Formats: sequence, structure tokens, C-alpha cells
Amino acid sequence: MDVTRACCAPRARAAVAHDAPVRRTRSTEGQVLVPRGSFAMGDAFDEGYAEDGELPVHTVRLRAFRIDTTAVTNAQFAAFVADTGYVTDAERAGVSAVFHLHVDPRAEVLGAVAETPWWLSVRGASWRSGAGGTHPVVHVSWHDAQAYAAWAGKRLPTEAEWELAARGGLEGRRYPWGDELQPCSIWQGDFPDAGHGTTVPVDAYAPNGLGLFNTVGNVWEWCADRFSPTYYERSPLDDPRGPAVGDERVLRGGSFLCHDSYCNRYRVAARTGNTPASSASNVGFRCANEA
Repeated sequence: MDVTRACCAPRARAAVAHDAPVRRTRSTEGQVLVPRGSFAMGDAFDEGYAEDGELPVHTVRLRAFRIDTTAVTNAQFAAFVADTGYVTDAERAGVSAVFHLHVDPRAEVLGAVAETPWWLSVRGASWRSGAGGTHPVVHVSWHDAQAYAAWAGKRLPTEAEWELAARGGLEGRRYPWGDELQPCSIWQGDFPDAGHGTTVPVDAYAPNGLGLFNTVGNVWEWCADRFSPTYYERSPLDDPRGPAVGDERVLRGGSFLCHDSYCNRYRVAARTGNTPASSASNVGFRCANEA
């Protein structure tokens, strides 16, 4: 696995050829309607990382859309694989990134990521290595998320749709519930060598005001847009869809590995990017749809 240094998840450089995803009839199962409206997008507290591009705060106006209340589960992804025979990027590559405290002692470790040695490249790690059942599917790339969404009759949310829905109707707040931290799926203890953290069921903890679960913590979630740290400087008012070119795709929401001592990206304004072939044990997704 060819990776460069990364905090949230290692980056896979290798491009993977993909067939066009098989599209099904539109489905809104498990989704809620987010009414049309405008909101202030970005970090109102100026506490993010400059390289992530959470500023400037800017007004965005969106049409109504629908979005899943939860991240896609391992069971749902298993049904997709059983129906289509789909092979994920991690399975094709034969390797994915696993947090060092979660590596099976019997696993073949190919190496650590420079400057973030808590990420290990593990041979055979894939979505089948996840917790299963109602936990979010992990070790899925942006390509994998796109393929699942098409099969399910859905699509990936735009970054702006994701943030509006994640905020749950609250304007300019740090978290989906307000400004003070409440129980959620983030790292507990001294990161990265002491403590604990792992995925939880997708409907764990209280939902936000729109009924969405775990829009901070648990797993990073792929969005449709390409990532640029300067995009907010030129983002259009209406229905922004990210830059037209770029090597990375947007990830939102933070994960169970986020901790204030190292990475405070478990906020609704937090954003990062990764290459579309990348996968890790803290990366999943949820789907969206037209209204």
C-alpha cells in the first residue's frame, strides 16, 4: 500500500480502474427530508486547521434533498456485495489501513505510515474485517461508496448537503447538539497509545434535530465533492458541488479516533480530503437523494 503521511486516514496513491456502477431505481428508504434553505457553512469558532480550509464562513443556499439517518451498515454493504459480486478497492489491493491497537496479532503487517505510526498497512484488511451487523461498514473507498449508492438507488451527499444535515437545524454551533461536548464515539484516553475507541452501532447516541445519528465521531463519511482547502473562498451561493478538478474527495464528521489532544475534527464544520482509492478502519459513508 503506497501511502503518504496522514492523521485521519492514510492515503492510497494507486489508481484503480472501475466499471460504471450499476444503478437501481431510486429509493428513499431510511432517509429524511431536509427542507430547502440557507445556512452559514464553515467554522464559526475559527478552531479548525488552516490546511483543511474551514474558512471563510459563507452562506450556502440548497434545494430540498433527502439523506440517510445513519451511515451504511456492514449488513447493508454485505447485501450489496452478495447481489453484485462487487470487490472493494481494499480487496483488490489486498491491504488496508488499521489502527495499531486494533490489529489482530495474527495479521500480516506490511509497515507503518511515516510520522503517524499508529496507522499500519495490514494485508487482507477489508470491509469483512469490520465489527459487522449494525456497525458502519469501514475499509471502503470513495469508489466503493459510489458503487453502493448507485446500487441502492441513491447517491453520495454533496459536502454542503452533508453539513446542513449534520447541523440538524442549529446555526453556527460546534456540534450537532450545541457547543458543549456530549457523549459520542470519539477516542477515550491518551491518544494514540492508551485508551480505547472503536465503531459503535450506527444508531448509537441521540440523533440531531433532523433525526441523523453520529454526524460527528464514529466514522469519517465520504462526500461526492472533490476536496480543496481553498474552495470556500470561491464557493457559489447556490448548491455548491466542489471544485471541478482535484485528486482528493471530501470526508466529513471525524471518527472514533479523534481526540482533542491531536485531532479535533469531530465538529460539524470539520473537513478533510483523501484520494478516492483510500480505505481505512475509520472510514465509511451515508447516502443522499433528491427530494
